[in-house]
Amino acid sequence: MKTILASQTIAIPEGVSVDIKARIITVTGKRGTLTRDFKHINMDMRKCQNNVRVDLWFATRKQLACVRTVCSHIDNMFVGVQQGFLYKMRFVYSHFPINVNLSGRTVEIRNFLGEKRVRKVELLEGVEYVRTADVKDQIELSGNDIAAVSLTAAKIQQTTNVRNKDLRKFLDGIYVSEKGPIKIEEE
Repeated sequence: MKTILASQTIAIPEGVSVDIKARIITVTGKRGTLTRDFKHINMDMRKCQNNVRVDLWFATRKQLACVRTVCSHIDNMFVGVQQGFLYKMRFVYSHFPINVNLSGRTVEIRNFLGEKRVRKVELLEGVEYVRTADVKDQIELSGNDIAAVSLTAAKIQQTTNVRNKDLRKFLDGIYVSEKGPIKIEEE
């Protein structure tokens, strides 16, 4: 059974400008600009006063799920250009200390489980890497685009997968310990 019209609106926050043309949405805020292409989904997107309206006509149940998903992506773009996203990752090891360095735009992971192999992960565009000064064995990844920041964190975590050993015993790796928007201090 098809639903005749499914629509959802998202309020545009103050200080954010939105441009929509042919399902390519561009969001500009104080931290920068994000652009995302939604041409793979057949739906109407339009800007009405200070709202973004997403309409989907004659949709099946699976297509209806896309309306909320697209709205969540747009909402994440709003948060990204206003606050940005921060992922904190902690090193977990029992014997061999993991050594992580940044060379250029590449994160190099050494001495994982005592192995000589150097694991390398490229930082995606717009992602900043910081080694936390006050907390031992922690790195911070931050940026405006949640997809780029979370994908970089996932790549770092997956490069330290333990293979051919009992995963209940070998818990070594680099794991995401905290994630979310960057906290803004009130003035």
